[in-house]
Amino acid sequence: MTSRVEDPAVAISRRRLWHGDLARFARRYGLQIGIVGVFLAMWAFFIIGAPRTFLAPEIYGAFMSTIPFFAIMALPLTMVIIAGEIDLSFGSIMAIGVLVFVNVWPRTGNWALAFVLLLVTGFLVGLLNGIIVVKFGIPSLVATIGTQFFWRGVVLVVTGGRPASLVPLKGTILHQALVGRLAGYVPAQMIWAIIVAVVVWVLLNRHRFGAHVYLVGDNRDSAMLMGVNVDRTRMIAFAIVGLAAAFAGLLASLEVNYFWVNLGEGYLLRTLASVFLGGTSVFGGVGTILGTFIGCFIIGAIEAGTVAIGLSGFWTQLIYGLIIVVSVSMHSVLRRRLARS
Repeated sequence: MTSRVEDPAVAISRRRLWHGDLARFARRYGLQIGIVGVFLAMWAFFIIGAPRTFLAPEIYGAFMSTIPFFAIMALPLTMVIIAGEIDLSFGSIMAIGVLVFVNVWPRTGNWALAFVLLLVTGFLVGLLNGIIVVKFGIPSLVATIGTQFFWRGVVLVVTGGRPASLVPLKGTILHQALVGRLAGYVPAQMIWAIIVAVVVWVLLNRHRFGAHVYLVGDNRDSAMLMGVNVDRTRMIAFAIVGLAAAFAGLLASLEVNYFWVNLGEGYLLRTLASVFLGGTSVFGGVGTILGTFIGCFIIGAIEAGTVAIGLSGFWTQLIYGLIIVVSVSMHSVLRRRLARS
């Protein structure tokens, strides 16, 4: 019985093919591989630096309770930024959506109707952002700064600065479905964050709309020549962010059983940092939902991690700002190198 010896030339060819496949895989999924690596390294650092905190199950319950509130907005915001735009008004949209809810529900006694109107309001306010940007040609940075102040002003004027109680909703189907605890531990808002991530991923990667978003962000003129309705794509992306922001606002309010008029004011930096840390380019055309999703957990863990390892909470603002600056700078450098090659 003789053993078959593989031809050396065939073996070399196979190794080259394997290395070529590995290189193509690394190029295609480089952003995802990078963010997963950062996530694992940071978590290992926190576990080593504060094992009592990061090996206790309570900290993960806290993360699952709080991170979804800005993750649900960061995921669709990724599409807006991939399309080459920016939205800074989502915090105020959280508040204006819940304002509609707390005015409709007590008057009608119908929380289902109030919930639907909240979602419709968020969608329409987001769509209005898109209309202002697209039809009037105002840069999205300027337009959404303006609408951020406008809708916050509407909330303050209508409420007179007074909060509204949501305590009567405790025990209802709505409360249990949105912020209840599954098996007594897993917050329902975490499940909703995963559902939103899956829906946005499918929309961005398995639907024609997602292909249009990438085309618009990469080169708007080329997208128009390819028959893409650029204006409609941009407006729909803004509208989806508005819808998600109103929904996230209700989740955050139900979690504390109160609607506070400053709802959403603390989410701007976290949400933007999550998107940029996740690999989405501020210049458009590049970004992944997986990257943003993991970026949300990195950002959400930074505050607890810095305090747990002995630093003051003031470091978190510094770290958030540093993440945004470094992420944008890296994309700028890569963009220039690609342009030269």
